[in-house]
Amino acid sequence: MNYQVLARKWRPHNFTEVVGQEHVVKSLMNALQHDRLHHAYLFTGTRGVGKTTIARILAKAINCENLQDFNPCGVCSVCRDLDEGRFLDLIEVDAASRTKVEDTRDLLDNAQYAPNQGRYKVYLIDEVHMLSGHSFNALLKTLEEPPAHVKFLLATTDPHKIPVTVLSRCLQFNLKRLLPSQIFSQMEFILQQEHIEAESGALKLLSRAADGSMRDGLSLLDQAIVYGNGKVGMDDVNAMLGTVAQQPVDDILTALAVGDAAAILDKINEIANLTPDFSDVLRQILQVLHRIALLQQIPGAIDHDFDVDMIAALAAKLTPEDVQLYYQIGLVGQRDLDLAPDPRSGFEMVMLRMLTFRPVGTASTPVKSAPVRQPIVKAQPQPVYNPPTTEQPAAVAEKSLPEAVTQHHDSNWMDMITAMKISGLTRELAHNCVLESIDDSICTLILDPGHKQLRSNRTEENLQKALQAYRKAPLKLVINTEKTTIATPAVQLTKAREDKQQAAVDAINADENIQALKEHFGARIMPGTIEPI
Repeated sequence: MNYQVLARKWRPHNFTEVVGQEHVVKSLMNALQHDRLHHAYLFTGTRGVGKTTIARILAKAINCENLQDFNPCGVCSVCRDLDEGRFLDLIEVDAASRTKVEDTRDLLDNAQYAPNQGRYKVYLIDEVHMLSGHSFNALLKTLEEPPAHVKFLLATTDPHKIPVTVLSRCLQFNLKRLLPSQIFSQMEFILQQEHIEAESGALKLLSRAADGSMRDGLSLLDQAIVYGNGKVGMDDVNAMLGTVAQQPVDDILTALAVGDAAAILDKINEIANLTPDFSDVLRQILQVLHRIALLQQIPGAIDHDFDVDMIAALAAKLTPEDVQLYYQIGLVGQRDLDLAPDPRSGFEMVMLRMLTFRPVGTASTPVKSAPVRQPIVKAQPQPVYNPPTTEQPAAVAEKSLPEAVTQHHDSNWMDMITAMKISGLTRELAHNCVLESIDDSICTLILDPGHKQLRSNRTEENLQKALQAYRKAPLKLVINTEKTTIATPAVQLTKAREDKQQAAVDAINADENIQALKEHFGARIMPGTIEPI
């Protein structure tokens, strides 16, 4: 008995069995329910997502003698003949092999005759974009006004090559690329029915390698079953695909997070023994970095992902800035990988570039590599902004504050803001206020009129709750909007940043090495590039 490949054996025979194309299936079933069938349908999408399969199911449904919930019954003579390829009224054509205008004319000459077995004569033209311009012209008139007993079902992977005059005469459905989780679930179901043992990790790897195509995934599954001698194991799939599993990618990114260059090179040595495609390894790293960035910005955005725990662990180790930098370096490195002397050295340079260009002062551990001589910059004292200490302003400030503030340890409003751990607009409101008085019953703040837009019921309520929790008393918050001569925390922070920035600029300009570079090489400092550490 001849073996039938999984992609053919498990091809859907009704709408219920179709995976991942609910938006198309629902529209077609509703059209059947209300008897609103269009005369021409165009199914588009990448290879292996179900274009021809859905077209055949639709051809079966519109001719079925006993629809079950608007699904082909599968047992009537029409369904059986169509499944076995003996249905005379389904004319299936591969446009790639019949591109001539004479072929199209011969095909349409029979359209005027009534169907032999079913209610409709169905023309299923696969890869319709391969037809020549003259063939499309010959098809136009019949496609626009076909006989009542004729339906056209067109399928293509490249709708942009189809003339707009043809597109405008068709009802178009765009089929989606399948998610790895959808392909994985279908593989699990098929293997259960086939009574074949499989490791979950191996199926996940095959699902990713399918690249959105169910047919490609089932073909790879067939290959994995043969390679594993009737079983689907992780090691066998890795060896068969010539790729590495997700774990080495996890290990590389973990080592990258702590700046361990030696660990990265050791892991590259390990995966090199599998004869991997380093371009594919870099692609996997980019995919993981993309999902990390999504999780950091939009928690819950990768619920359907296979490795959500691993992604969450890496998202906690890498800062969002580093993730964006690594992604950009990896993207450029993937483009230039073919220019490297060999793929491994090119991949290693991409990883080392990520380590080298990581911003100084990142939260992760410094890079474990040989020390590099850097120009010596004389240490400059970090400027710290202190409120004016002259006798006259201090006296005025002392007199302007009530006794409840001047005698209490909470008189430093900036320290109170830090201790309350508020954020967002609530913190901005507090930063632009001056503390006038505070006790266990009432807290009075002065807000500059220029920042009154920060006031809202929500921000004032949040600030009052934070003050109550800080003072452990049910005090009331009162905010008065008026001019004040006392510097707010926002003004103090801005002044401190400006002083720190100016100190950094002065330190660079006064550095002997910088002066020597300017003198001997005509170097200049780019404006806006100096940042304090």
